[in-house]
Amino acid sequence: MQIGVAFSEPAQQLWLRIEVPDESTVQAAIEQSGILAKFPHIDLTEYKVGIFGKMAELDAALRPGDRIEIYRPITADPATVPRRAIAGDDDE
Repeated sequence: MQIGVAFSEPAQQLWLRIEVPDESTVQAAIEQSGILAKFPHIDLTEYKVGIFGKMAELDAALRPGDRIEIYRPITADPATVPRRAIAGDDDE
């Protein structure tokens, strides 16, 4: 079956389409994709993963067409980052 694997950093984004066996798990597909060799700092014990934006476990079964996403750790506390003005509010 065909699935996608996506990972993004500020300077580089990668989205791969790969063919995996029907019984593949999230972890098996990530390993098969070669993305861990391209980004050796990815540690699947620390990075969270998801399928189409919903958190998933590494042992989750895949379905044809799934897109696995590898999420980077948060580097800034959202509570301390200034909020951007809503469009049009900064004109007043």
